[in-house]
Amino acid sequence: MAALTTAAKKEGSLNTIALPRDWANYGALIDGFEKKYGIKVTVENPEGTSQDEINALKEHRSDGRAPDVVDVGGSFAQSAARQGLLAPYEVAAFDRIPEEQKDPKARWYNNYGGYISIGCDAKRVKTCPATFADLRKPEYKGQVALNGDPTKSGSAFAGVYAAALANGGSFDDIQPGLDFFAELSRNGNYIPVESSPATITKGRTPISIDWDFLNLGYADEFREKGADVDWRTAIPFDGSFAEYYANGVNKDAPHPAAARLWQEYVFSPEGQNLRLGAYARPVLVDAMEKDGTLDKAAAEKLPTVEGTPTFPTETQTEKAREAVNRGWAEAVSG
Repeated sequence: MAALTTAAKKEGSLNTIALPRDWANYGALIDGFEKKYGIKVTVENPEGTSQDEINALKEHRSDGRAPDVVDVGGSFAQSAARQGLLAPYEVAAFDRIPEEQKDPKARWYNNYGGYISIGCDAKRVKTCPATFADLRKPEYKGQVALNGDPTKSGSAFAGVYAAALANGGSFDDIQPGLDFFAELSRNGNYIPVESSPATITKGRTPISIDWDFLNLGYADEFREKGADVDWRTAIPFDGSFAEYYANGVNKDAPHPAAARLWQEYVFSPEGQNLRLGAYARPVLVDAMEKDGTLDKAAAEKLPTVEGTPTFPTETQTEKAREAVNRGWAEAVSG
């Protein structure tokens, strides 16, 4: 670590992409890393998607502007690894990351995650929906949004997967999720507007299917700013879908030492507890609970979810992604 820190400080910079400050506490993580190591973090395209990150790895491969690290939805990490875009690197905590949450070759490893939830502005919606079944009701016409396009966005893709599970689908069959959004689009409930704190505040997306850590964080943000929004979050029992976001090092990172030091930071107890402070579930939560490094007060604020989460395999995820890439545009074109 001493040698890595020295080399990273000598590089002096870290290129990142698609890291909004209000996403899983990235603002605090970036500030903490800069303060601790004196390394300047730049964030290109903060509101970008997982696909934008993969594209940037390829497009800026030789011009020094490429991201040093990525933070992407699970299916995008697997795709990047298959394309040979990520460098193998075992963080110090590698052996403590559960087997199913990391690439055996250490090209990517899950860092934090959450459950798909339904956020709702109770000031604009008389009765907030609690399930995917509720979203079919005529009273929600023109109100239901996703956080992006599921062919490009990990969170929106997860929303379609959750809808599939709520409508007779499975990890092997995401088609019912596409059919569900096709139905919502036909009846006018689904609107193709990417939800964000700005669209919520303006009343454009009063109902948003998104990660629980984002919806819960937005509620705090609106309260702190005194916004005219009463944001509520429900985790639908009929479509319970959990996923982690994966981190990885660019194989052609302009700042290879800083890239690896960043991974050590986000997998350290400090980094993992910062995730927890924004309602994101750290991948090392069980290990940290055992060794006494977990912020228990922050952990107690997480919403209770029934049962143990299960996750699709890499093969199932890739098949689902292909189905969404083929069918999404047609599903919501009406």
